[in-house]
Order: sequence, then C-alpha cells, then structure tokens
Amino acid sequence: MDQLDNINLEPEDNFKPPTYFQMIFTQMIKDMKFVGMFVIIMGALNCLSIIGAIIGIPYIFIGMRIREAAEQFEIFRMTNDARAMRMGFELQSKYFKIIKILIIVMLVLMVIGIILFFALLIPFISTIYEYQQYGS
Repeated sequence: MDQLDNINLEPEDNFKPPTYFQMIFTQMIKDMKFVGMFVIIMGALNCLSIIGAIIGIPYIFIGMRIREAAEQFEIFRMTNDARAMRMGFELQSKYFKIIKILIIVMLVLMVIGIILFFALLIPFISTIYEYQQYGS
C-alpha cells in the first residue's frame, strides 16, 4: 500500500501531445519501412528467374535505400539530429533516382514489346490469310 501512496496524481507540465506533423512523420516512417520490405521481397522473387534478376537486383537495392532512409528519419525523430535528417533525404533521393531509371527502362521495354508483338502478329495474320486463299 505504501507504493500507492507515493503516486503523483498531479498532471505533469512536461507532457505535450504529439502534433499532427509528428503523427504524419511517424506514419511516413512506418510506410517507408513497409514499402522498402515489400520492394525487397518483390526483387527477391524476381531474382528467381535469370531474366527477372535484371530487374530484381535493382529492386533489392532500392528497397534497402528506402529502409535506410526510414531509419535515418527515425533517428531524426528521436534525437532531432539534423545530420540524420539530411542523410535520410539523401538516401530517399537515391531511391527516387533508381526507381525513376527503372520506370523509364520498363516503359521503353514495354514499347519495344508492343512493337515486336505487332511486327510478329501482322506477318502471322497475312500468312493465315494466304493459306485460307490457297485452301479455297
């Protein structure tokens, strides 16, 4: 019972509820960690095939970058260290540079794939048409 008598029931002046920015910042850190882990897993699954490894390995690296950035932002949130915030932004910048390059490469490959599809489809259709004419 002595322990209950020593409890301070007065409100402390030091307690401040988290601001809206702090809540958003914390949620952003959690989301960055989730996205990083998801991208790493996607990269690992792509690496199961030889052709997929071409895309999978960069995915693993960008997943690691975004998780490292999240860790630096977590350090900044806890310690208010400006160097950690700067490092977090630098790592996040690397993530966006690599993902931008991958998006451009994938768009180019998609366009090439569409062109090849039609380049192979048109002769195939004309060959079928010629066989139908000779068969009649």
